[in-house]
Amino acid sequence: MTTPSDSQRMEKIVSLCKRRGFIFQSSEIYGGLNGLWDYGPLGVELKRNLKNYWWRVMVHERDDVVGMDGSILMNRAIWKASGHEDTFTDPMIDCRTCKARLRADQVIDKGKGKQCPNCGGTDLTAPRPFNLMLKTSIGPIKPRATTSTISTAPAAGLTGPSGPTGPSLDQSSTDTPWMITAGTAGLPADASATGPEDETALAYLRPETAQAIFVQFKNVLDVSRKKLPFGIAQIGKAFRNEINPRNFTFRSREFEQMELEYFCRPEDGMKLLEYWKEERLKFYENIGIPTRHLHVLTVPDEERAFYSKGTYDIEYDFPFGLQELEGVAYRTDYDLSQHQKASGKSLEYFDEETKQKFIPHVVEPSAGVDRTVLALICEAYSEDEAPDEKGKMETRIVLRFHPRMAPVKCAVFPLLKNKEQLVAKAKEVVDLLRPHMFVFYDESGAIGRRYRRQDEIGTPFCVTVDFETFGEKDSALRDTVTLRERDSMKQERVAIKDLATTLISRLR
Repeated sequence: MTTPSDSQRMEKIVSLCKRRGFIFQSSEIYGGLNGLWDYGPLGVELKRNLKNYWWRVMVHERDDVVGMDGSILMNRAIWKASGHEDTFTDPMIDCRTCKARLRADQVIDKGKGKQCPNCGGTDLTAPRPFNLMLKTSIGPIKPRATTSTISTAPAAGLTGPSGPTGPSLDQSSTDTPWMITAGTAGLPADASATGPEDETALAYLRPETAQAIFVQFKNVLDVSRKKLPFGIAQIGKAFRNEINPRNFTFRSREFEQMELEYFCRPEDGMKLLEYWKEERLKFYENIGIPTRHLHVLTVPDEERAFYSKGTYDIEYDFPFGLQELEGVAYRTDYDLSQHQKASGKSLEYFDEETKQKFIPHVVEPSAGVDRTVLALICEAYSEDEAPDEKGKMETRIVLRFHPRMAPVKCAVFPLLKNKEQLVAKAKEVVDLLRPHMFVFYDESGAIGRRYRRQDEIGTPFCVTVDFETFGEKDSALRDTVTLRERDSMKQERVAIKDLATTLISRLR
């Protein structure tokens, strides 16, 4: 059988995600909104399984990590102290030929000068900083500005494949960082169509979850009574005004992060950086992404954040190329020091053994929920050959999720929907299993078609109630069902009374 190319494979994955209810384009009936996605019935289950397992491994199974959930809106002073307000930018370039808006690192150079990757044009603007922070207001705001004052800035969110509409190209030489606000697009960072009445009303949608942990460090330390080393974990939404969202859900404007800030003594930082790199690789192996499909990049000194003493990027081989899933960084004491200095409040740790006070250092494993969900789908997607009801070979699409990640754990079928006793018994089996796992009931279509539908959404096990369940041909098979395994398609008879225990043991 011919293996699809990477681009064909990605197209099939995107199509499957919509067709089976994993991921939909946000605001689709209104033409969509670039870089934003909604998770359907199966997608939200997959996402929840991932987050729940991460929380279990990182918090519940350890005695040195506690959790928190910080707010999305925080005091503006936090983003000033962390450096985000002034430096959280990407270099942006416009193509004057096709009007595409690009990150500078997307522009290609084939030896004849820099070219637009979309049209091949060479008429490009000079790079200029583009602020990735999404700006909003708390409290009263000014009346909306007149059309004449914002004639060069079309409304935010009316986007095409190349990203948001923005400033006219004759403004491209400015050095002022550009920023999207709640009501504007493409205006300089100091201008807004619906600007706050004063600076105290300005707020940002957080671009990362880590800062909430740093500013609550002392409170969490006091209530948890932990000693170094210990960590604070958080899963939450973050927002970045990406210049050009792309590669399906990989680069989005709204996304979720799973982050751990692990606080330690300065002398333990590099050792713990190695420890957490290995722990995170084990995690991916345990959710069905084998180490052979991951690559650990040691970020070179010139590419690391200035405050980092060491950073690893854990990358996955997506159909569109090798891309970062997670960063593991040794951030030293930079963040706590900045917030202590800016707030005037002590964020020091008192070591009872040495009687010393110091600002802890921190190692941060930070993973993207949406990126990992996409990696799980890409890794699981498979095509093989299987016989249909008449024995003819046909293409079978399968999502080979690890059972602990699969959205639906077990599907239950009556062999025939017009046989009342089969239907009644199948529903009894559903009721038996529901307290233990997410179960799907299906009685429509031929049994082979039902198996194929479950294979396509990654359900690891299917249970069929048939006439043997009632001992019609063999009394020894009374009160048993057919248990079918997704990957091998092998079938076995299992007693109904043992079914929940059998499935639970295989879903771990």
